[in-house]
Order: sequence, then C-alpha cells, then structure tokens
Amino acid sequence: MGNRAEYDSGDFLKSLGFPEIRVHQSNGHFDFTKAGRRILVIGPMGSGKTEYSAKIWRDARVTLEKSDIVAEQTRTGDADRRNVFFVRSALDEKRFEEYPEDALAYRGGYERLGNNIASIRSSFDLEQLISDFPQMGTWIIDEASFFDERMAYVIKNASDKWGLVFVYPTLILNFRRDIFNSTARLLIETATDVFPLTAYCEHSDCIQDSFYTYRYYSVGGQECPALYFDPLIIIGGDQKKEDPREPNYCTRCDHHHYLPGKVYTYFTLKPLGESAAKGNPALLRQELELLGNNVKESELYSSVLGEQEDGLSHSQVIMNALKVPCLAEKALLYLFVEQNLVSSGLFKQLAEDLNMDREYLISRLADSGRTLRW
Repeated sequence: MGNRAEYDSGDFLKSLGFPEIRVHQSNGHFDFTKAGRRILVIGPMGSGKTEYSAKIWRDARVTLEKSDIVAEQTRTGDADRRNVFFVRSALDEKRFEEYPEDALAYRGGYERLGNNIASIRSSFDLEQLISDFPQMGTWIIDEASFFDERMAYVIKNASDKWGLVFVYPTLILNFRRDIFNSTARLLIETATDVFPLTAYCEHSDCIQDSFYTYRYYSVGGQECPALYFDPLIIIGGDQKKEDPREPNYCTRCDHHHYLPGKVYTYFTLKPLGESAAKGNPALLRQELELLGNNVKESELYSSVLGEQEDGLSHSQVIMNALKVPCLAEKALLYLFVEQNLVSSGLFKQLAEDLNMDREYLISRLADSGRTLRW
C-alpha cells in the first residue's frame, strides 16, 4: 500500500511538470479514534521514543478542545482516548531527579502532566491505576520491557476489553544486541503496531543511522566497551559518569558498537560455570583469580586479543575493555544471576576467598532484584 501511494504521488507530480521524486508520508498527528491498539515504539537511546510520547500528550491537549462530536469518536465506555496517562518504572526514578515530579522528560525538554503521571513497580500496580482512572483511554508505559512478563497480558486484556490504547516506548535490544528479556519478546508478540525509530551514531567520526544502545566505561578518560558478560541490568541515570565502575550509554551503528568477550562468554566462562555446577569449581576459581589480579594471564585476555584486526582503529578500543575494574565480580555475577550455574553458597565463598568488591556485588545484585545474606 505504501509503495503504491508513493508511485501514484510521483506520477501526479510528474504530470504537473515536476521532476520525479520520492514522496513520503508525513509524521501525522496521533489518531485517537482507533480503539484497542498496542503501539510499540522502539529504537536506541536518543532516537526520540519519549519525545514521541510527549507529542501524543500535546496532540491530546488540542483534541480535548474539540466538540462533543469528536468525543463520540474517541470514547469507548467511560474511557476517552484523548485522556492520556503516563506511567514510568519506580526503579528508574534516578533519571528524573532534576525535573519536576510530574514531568514527562525527554532530551531537550519536558511536559508537565499534573495528575496524569505515576510510577509503578509491577503489572499489578498498572491494573490498579487503570481501575483508579477509568476515564483514561490512552496509557503510555515508559520502558515497558523493564516490568514483569505479566505486563504484556495486562495490556492486551485491557485494550481488548475496554478499547484502551497503550503506547510503550521501550528498548527492545539490550547493550548486547539481544532481545532485552522475555517481557520485550511478549510485547512484540502482542503489539498491533510498531514504530521503529533511529538515531545518529554517537561516535564522533560517524553520522550513520544507529539502532543499538552501546554501554561503555570511562577509565582515565578512555572509552572502554562493556564486555558481553557485563551485568545485564544496572540501574542509574543518563548522566555522564567518570566512575570506572559505573557505565555510560550512547547509541552506535554496527561498525562502532563494540562488544568484546562474547566468544569468551560462551566458549570459556559458561563452561567453567557448568563445571562448577557439577561440583568442580577449581578451574572457575583459577580464572576468576586471574581476572581480578593478573588479567593478562587469563583466558579472557587471550580471547579478546584474538578479536583484534590488524590495521583497524577499533582494536585498541576493544582491548580497553580489560581496563575496567571488577572483571571477576562481573563474571561471577553473570554465572549466578543470569545463568544460575553458581549456587548462593559458592557465590559467597568465591567472593570471600578472592577478596572481591562486596559493595559492587551487593549493588549489582540489588539492581537485579537479588539479595544475599553475607
């Protein structure tokens, strides 16, 4: 349909004596007349996902000034889809400390939503909000992938039953370029519409389209890419960080999205965890000790060194990944939190025997919703 429209428009302009050009559909106003939609807005950081949400809010302000004739087109039962409610994760509040409490904040500005905004922790909280605000017909769930899997079906049931529209601007791919989690996968499966957004690659030498979120650390002013087994979930703000234990994020294209250590993770680290799970932790202990005290002798160093390519400028950047502190802690967390190959008892034993950074471990465990008694 889209190609036919472009062809017809081109023929029409040509018939008027204009040169043949490609005509694209404009980014129109939000359609509040269509009920029951589940709109997935995807893209990397900086692609305008939240600004897309702010535009829906501004469009709603305009349409609410229309007559009752319009209301008949935008209402299903008690809910009017011109009434927009914005929901964010309570775990992500650090991102918005510098803004008013009722701000829908995006790069370059914010909209104040008054009582039409709330922070929640789970899909059960969303159900309660929908019950408390039955007049709200459009619900924007910021970073919906951060919530429990049940969220996808709460959204689907509410949209099917009451004609509510849900918009969820969210990351679908994590810094590893994998589907973020099972919630993200379910959101894709249950969506009715998908709007993909891109951003410019944030590498200083590049202006290509970017689809990927890139995680890196700053060590002595140098860019140090996160290794593949870096903790998947790290809660924090978007501000630039110089602490080498805290990550920074930007968006990058294929060529400038560096992700060293993937081969090592599956070829070496995970098998060591599997061996430990069978009661043989000696080789894992040895590798973790090297990661903490003598990384150049570790299997990780050999593997990352093999990822270099002669004559390419990114080779040194890849090796910088080994300058980031807490490599042993990150490897152990990966095996414990994500792979469930290391028991809590062995986790604590290895952390104590190898004198790991307990503060770092506790912080990253909390990010993943895990706790341990030491």
